[in-house]
Amino acid sequence: MATYTLPELPYDYAALEPVINPQIIELHHDKHHAAYVKGANDTLEQLEEARDKEAWGAINGLQKNLAFHLSGHILHSIYWHNMTGDGGGEPLAADGVGDLADAITESFGSYAGFKSQLTKAAATTQGSGWGVLAYEPVSGKLIVEQVYDHQGNVGQGSVPILVFDAWEHAFYLQYKNQKVDFIEAMWQVVNWQDVAKRYAAAQERVNVLLLAP
Repeated sequence: MATYTLPELPYDYAALEPVINPQIIELHHDKHHAAYVKGANDTLEQLEEARDKEAWGAINGLQKNLAFHLSGHILHSIYWHNMTGDGGGEPLAADGVGDLADAITESFGSYAGFKSQLTKAAATTQGSGWGVLAYEPVSGKLIVEQVYDHQGNVGQGSVPILVFDAWEHAFYLQYKNQKVDFIEAMWQVVNWQDVAKRYAAAQERVNVLLLAP
């Protein structure tokens, strides 16, 4: 039985129009995300075979493949729920996401500063990758990270709560080579309710990193 399975989309293919067209959503979820799920499961089977045979010649490549496919699966699973057709705008206390809004201001100085940093992080990730807003448990603050090729500039133990997919398959059919235009448009569909839930859940994961005294 497979360890990882492709999750269902929380909306139909057309739900994020005009920001993301239905064809992109269908291909992105049904083909690209599905390939990461299959890749993670296949790599786990290959690692099991290597253990059984004590054949460790390919261990470096297999571990890298597992990180690549598993990160792809996890980040996409967050990505789908981070978006909604009636999202966007700025997170506000009036919408029930005041704790998140306060944390953004505390960590980045202002919402505008945070928005600019995450936009630039997503748009300038070397090669293919992601811009990520993450909860960093040691400081208890929010940080922006870059994930390139699913294996990048991330703090160990940080929890992604908002992810912007900057791989070409996420936008090219609609935005061509204008990655920055796609990232800017993404702010129109951010599901702040989902981000706030992830932020609250990340805060509750106390003592997950036991640092030396």
